Amino acid sequence: MATVKADVRPIFIALGEMTYNFVAGLGDLAIFSGQSLSWLLRKRASPRTLLPILYYIGVRSVPVVAITGGFIGMVLAVQIYRDFNKLGLATRLGAIINISIVRELGPVLAATMIAGRVGSAMAAEIGTMKISEQIDALECLGVNPLHYLVAPRFLACVSLIPLLTIMADLMGILGGGFICTWIYHVEPHYYWTRAREYVGVGDILNGLIKSIFFGAAIALISCHRGFRSSAGAEGVGQSATDAFVHSFIAILTLDFFLSIFFNSLFTYLWPSAGRSLL
Repeated sequence: MATVKADVRPIFIALGEMTYNFVAGLGDLAIFSGQSLSWLLRKRASPRTLLPILYYIGVRSVPVVAITGGFIGMVLAVQIYRDFNKLGLATRLGAIINISIVRELGPVLAATMIAGRVGSAMAAEIGTMKISEQIDALECLGVNPLHYLVAPRFLACVSLIPLLTIMADLMGILGGGFICTWIYHVEPHYYWTRAREYVGVGDILNGLIKSIFFGAAIALISCHRGFRSSAGAEGVGQSATDAFVHSFIAILTLDFFLSIFFNSLFTYLWPSAGRSLL
């Protein structure tokens, strides 16, 4: 019995350390986020600092987001055409493809691409500035690092990721429509008519509101990992990796809870509303 207890004890110790580290890290992120967001209310970000970040996050992310959205729409069409065609529902493909893209796949995949391309880069850049003492130099010059480094990146992510989500949605819809109408020869009139009847403004707003939360999470998590980077090239690389992994987990978690919230809200506001593919 004593041997069993001795064998089990390290497991509980490890679980306790993991729980403590998780709670401590979450609390540190919350404090960091609160301090960063407070600077948005105190002082406006300088256009000279904001514009290059807007260009880097927005303009340079358009190709990868557009390609991702287009192929997602085409893959959806290829995967579900056979089953829908067997059921005689080929003209309803536009409805299921478009609703999947605008409500879930467009926002989530656009945010994931931004987290991989921009989030990890922000963490690596800020981490390099920390270990090279550039952040300390900013403080010595009387510049608050949170206002100078975090606030512009937060504003850029929150304002541009919804626009990139629209780009991903549009390319996904066009990609799915191209495969269905040109490759599988689904009647275009019925395809687009069914899609228009099934997808509403509320579905589009659902995805866009989600993308705002995703952008905020990516900016805060990535900047936090950069400010907490350890010394050396290995530390900066680990911060960039953690920024993407943690941002991706945050995106999935937020998507789950926001989906529950919006579905409940929709049911409460319009209890008799319902949509059917038949």
